[in-house]
Amino acid sequence: MSRLLVFTFAFMVLCAVHCYPSEGSSDISAEQEDNPIYDKSLKDEEEDGEEDEEGGGGEEEEEEGEEEAEESDVSTLLEKANKNVGQALDEPTVIGDIAVPTDLGNAEPCTAHRCRWRKSKNGKVYVPYVISKRYTRRERCIIKHGMRAIAHCTCIRFRRRRRQRDFLKIQSRSGCYSFVGRRGGGQVLSLNRHRCVRHKIVQHQLLHALGFYHEQQRSDRDRHVCILYKNIIPGRAKNFRKIITNNLGTPYDYNSIMHYGRYAFSKNGKPTIVPIPNRYVAIGKAKKLSRIDIIRINRLYGCGRSE
Repeated sequence: MSRLLVFTFAFMVLCAVHCYPSEGSSDISAEQEDNPIYDKSLKDEEEDGEEDEEGGGGEEEEEEGEEEAEESDVSTLLEKANKNVGQALDEPTVIGDIAVPTDLGNAEPCTAHRCRWRKSKNGKVYVPYVISKRYTRRERCIIKHGMRAIAHCTCIRFRRRRRQRDFLKIQSRSGCYSFVGRRGGGQVLSLNRHRCVRHKIVQHQLLHALGFYHEQQRSDRDRHVCILYKNIIPGRAKNFRKIITNNLGTPYDYNSIMHYGRYAFSKNGKPTIVPIPNRYVAIGKAKKLSRIDIIRINRLYGCGRSE
């Protein structure tokens, strides 16, 4: 009997140690803490009651359009989503999917305005954000997946805003758009719940916010694509305006998540962008960051892993 009591007592002690670890223990190791896969700020923050001036729903809804319209390129999705964008009084002027600062009057190159997000002493670039509560849990997960995709390959870290002055206000407004680079204060990045919360659009808009323009707007584009203005919808030619860009020593990238599709803003169903010299090269078909997209982010922000 005494031997049985000793065995029972030892078993109870082992169970207590296993089931109730000490207060100092953590589910995430120090090594994991800086790994974007384990970035705690990108977890679902519903328990913390994430602050947002919009307030709103947050309830789960029936999943509409489970298919992500994979056959559509980014520019086609953006064109459909942004048909009525910018008409609300509280929305900025939007050209294509780029919000234009009121103090500039046009979309000036980001490189001319010191618009990079600040780099910390530890080598990471922290981009604070606030996500509107109007998104469902599933929609918030898609947005955060886009953040993780960038963080996984770069030194960019999207973190929930605490008291930072400059931050992204991710809201469901009338379409999909973003300012280019850091503009100061709380800057809107719009992802309409019903038309824009898709992986490739989220990554596309986040790259705008980091300081990147569309690939077909870069300064050397005329050596790589031909813009057929005769096929462009009247009033939309400014979406194809060439910009003085910092190409960071990288080649033109037909596979970039930032490249428009062949029929972007076409008025007659004919191509508006044709690759040269090989007109049959696929363009605008990216579903995620390309290798060169990643290289550019790392070079722009000095991440130390540009290849």
